[in-house]
Amino acid sequence: MSLYRRKDSLFWWVCFTSPDGKKIRRSTGTENRQQAQEWHDRAKAELWRIHKLGDKPTFNWEDAVVRWCSEKQDKKTIDEDVSKFRWLDQFLAGRALASITRDEIVRIGEAKKAEATASTANRYLGLIRSVLRRASDHWEWIDKAPHVEKYREPKRRIRWLTPEQRAALLAALPEHQRAYVEFALETGLRQGNVVRLEWAQVDLERRLCWIFADQTKNGEPIGVPLTARAVEIITAQRGKNATSVFTYRGRPVKQANTKAWKKALRLVGLDKFRWHDLRHAWASAHVMSGTTLSELQELGSWKSEAMVHRYAHLAPDHLRRAAENSFTFWSRQSETEVNANPESHSGMVPTERFELPTNGLQNRCSTS
Repeated sequence: MSLYRRKDSLFWWVCFTSPDGKKIRRSTGTENRQQAQEWHDRAKAELWRIHKLGDKPTFNWEDAVVRWCSEKQDKKTIDEDVSKFRWLDQFLAGRALASITRDEIVRIGEAKKAEATASTANRYLGLIRSVLRRASDHWEWIDKAPHVEKYREPKRRIRWLTPEQRAALLAALPEHQRAYVEFALETGLRQGNVVRLEWAQVDLERRLCWIFADQTKNGEPIGVPLTARAVEIITAQRGKNATSVFTYRGRPVKQANTKAWKKALRLVGLDKFRWHDLRHAWASAHVMSGTTLSELQELGSWKSEAMVHRYAHLAPDHLRRAAENSFTFWSRQSETEVNANPESHSGMVPTERFELPTNGLQNRCSTS
């Protein structure tokens, strides 16, 4: 019998032989006999088309999600992908990949944008695009992936802290959290590298700590020189845990974006300040203190120069001398003409030297 019930299942099951002789036995996923019969008929018809006509089998969104998670299990952000897939289920669950259209994807993007931001919506659209492209180009499950267009994202301003804001933020944090927040401000390390730092990664005598390749964003190991203050912070953590450097009540810290962190931001008045902005604050402090962009790139382990040029506007001193060049050129030209024909230029160009007005630029730069 093609349809039957099992004692250990609420659903109807099917059992039939495919055109190539394989025995098919699986659940229909429904308790309704009529729906189960329709599922059975569609499955048999599809297998016949695949075997006799060479049609591609039909793969659903869930099939793609399972294969994606299997192939990307070593991806550092796979947990974030899984969370996104759960949200996308309300739109794509049970859908055949080939039936997903561009217009439908646009509606999904609008739904996420309405409850979050354009940037967040782009992360979801990017995941959909990646899955569908892989289904088309690698797995050959569909003939062509629909075009997915992302939203234009406004460029974010670089957030940094004044000395007063830094002091106020640290004072507003509980003691255990103050330690690793200040350590982040001293080293520029990312959140995961700070909270999961272990004693095996620290050498206090050489004033170094290192981050393993599987812990870094670019997949390469990095060595981090420790400031005198960073050494003091780590030294104060000795004896609290045999493995982890930063702890809470003797247990390793798992995350930093806690209620205490958010409360401290509200108390200090730092609106829309993220943990990652601590890294921007660290980089900004370096640049404003005279660290060159090439030195900053090495300290922050950025692969691209473009990543550190975001901070170039904070150090305009190196451009001041170049800005004077145009005035020097015109001044020399005027002096040459005056010397060659002093009578025709008398009264036009003053003989005494004069300075180019700076409109306060020098004062602002020196006080920043």
